[in-house]
Amino acid sequence: MNANLYRFGCAAVLALATLWASAQTPASSAVPDDLRAVLELLRSDANTFKIETLNQALQLTAAEAEAFWPIYRRYEQELAAVADRKIALLREFGERCVQGTLDDAAADQMAKRWLANARDRLNLWKKYQKRIAKAVSPARAAQFLQVEHQMALFLDINIAAEMPALRTVTVTEKPE
Repeated sequence: MNANLYRFGCAAVLALATLWASAQTPASSAVPDDLRAVLELLRSDANTFKIETLNQALQLTAAEAEAFWPIYRRYEQELAAVADRKIALLREFGERCVQGTLDDAAADQMAKRWLANARDRLNLWKKYQKRIAKAVSPARAAQFLQVEHQMALFLDINIAAEMPALRTVTVTEKPE
């Protein structure tokens, strides 16, 4: 599993490097399409890795698998929407850093969106923990959460490592 996690991390770093590079490229280039392709490939690889990991961790019986996998597919669809919003936010952050347009107002608005995205992911975990617990078992739901949380932490660490420093924020003086 560690080799697969490393491969997943390398793909995440590659996607993030492409994300930051695209923020520095003029809008007329084909980089956004290239970025979209890289991100879709990363998502596909991540989903494959997650399914392998879930299969190893859960070791579902045939009856459990029949109940679990349809729920998991719906979860992944909803998670993709949350991830898309996070990617858009990361891209905006990178572009603003490169352009020097990350002022206090934009930083505050983006921080609120970041927190909302984290809340959305947590709410999604809660929702699907309940569904899996009811359809399969509370123990399987806990295992699902453990794998999802570990994957999310790993990806978040890779994102944090690639983020530009906040020293690029243009601070406006507050009136006294």
